[in-house]
Amino acid sequence: MADPWLTIIGIGEDGLAGLSEASRKALARAETVFGGERHLALAGITDRGRPWPVPFDANVVLGCRGRPTAVLASGDPFWHGAGASLAERLEAGEWIAHSAPSTFSLAAARLGWRLESVACLGLHAAPFERLVPHLANGARIICLVRDGKAAGDLANWLTERGWGASALWTLTALGGPRENIGVHRADSFAAESSDSLIAVALETRGLNGIPRSSGLADDLFAHDGQITKRPMRALALSALAPRPGGCLWDIGAGSGSISVEWALCGGSAIAIEAREDRVVNIRRNATALGLAHKITVIAEPAPGALAGLAAPDAVFIGGGLDAAMFDAIWSRIGSGTRLVAHAVTLETETLLVELHQRHGGDLMRVDIAHAGSLGRYRSWEAARPVVQWSAVR
Repeated sequence: MADPWLTIIGIGEDGLAGLSEASRKALARAETVFGGERHLALAGITDRGRPWPVPFDANVVLGCRGRPTAVLASGDPFWHGAGASLAERLEAGEWIAHSAPSTFSLAAARLGWRLESVACLGLHAAPFERLVPHLANGARIICLVRDGKAAGDLANWLTERGWGASALWTLTALGGPRENIGVHRADSFAAESSDSLIAVALETRGLNGIPRSSGLADDLFAHDGQITKRPMRALALSALAPRPGGCLWDIGAGSGSISVEWALCGGSAIAIEAREDRVVNIRRNATALGLAHKITVIAEPAPGALAGLAAPDAVFIGGGLDAAMFDAIWSRIGSGTRLVAHAVTLETETLLVELHQRHGGDLMRVDIAHAGSLGRYRSWEAARPVVQWSAVR
């Protein structure tokens, strides 16, 4: 399409003055202009303006297909904005975009931070727990929050979790005549009354955060004893070889610890668990570690729960595997999919030996013992041996 019907325009606090000539021309010829009430006011749009529905619905824009239409969004519409949500629904020739500096770019410029080393998060419509994977001593984080009250809530959230010594900047109306920057400490921050969207910048001070090595401490998870223990979890993750963007089926997920560590590596997981009490623990762990958006929980037994699922990049079976379940899983996964299974019973161990003979891969038995008290002395306390089979389809 030589003349796109939709123009997606990033606008800053300086309004029309900060727009390019192309953006101003697109606004002038648009029959309808969509945006937040603040965006429409900044651009001086009145009778042609249509405020976004809440919650956001791209269909209202698509209803104008074929007629000159503009969309206004804050800064860069493709960074925590409406740009991608619209572009995903359109052909390449239907739209064009003119971006302005993002709030993250403006905040980094005011603070003198290297933006490539800063974590940038949109928390205006997401839980504060999304911060958890990014919290570490000295980490720099810029996040968007709804308003001054939300900034105060975030400061309290940080303080309650041991990060109260963190430096906290509130940055409002960046790039415009009402720009304001406040410097605070999280544990002494008083909520501001601003109703405007606020960027909060953090330089964290406190605990050590979550380690990035495989095999997190068991006590980090809520569980009823049904958990792949730390050493075996590290071995399982090594065999599963998680990569950013990969999808895991975690079958018989128990506490969801494998799913959590996979998601911390940048992937998404589908945790399948039949017992409702364990499903509660999986969801609790995913939420507490800021990964609820990356872990889908299915409260059904396998293999029935697998019906209709998108093909995974890896599969983990922590226990309870039998021949029928293996056949159901193996027939559903594609070439190149990694499968890792653990066995603690003789029956499942026998099955893994047979599968190793039939499909190859790597079979190993792991015996682990921990030091414990024995009267006035110490001795080794052996855990149940675990057999691990890993293979690529």
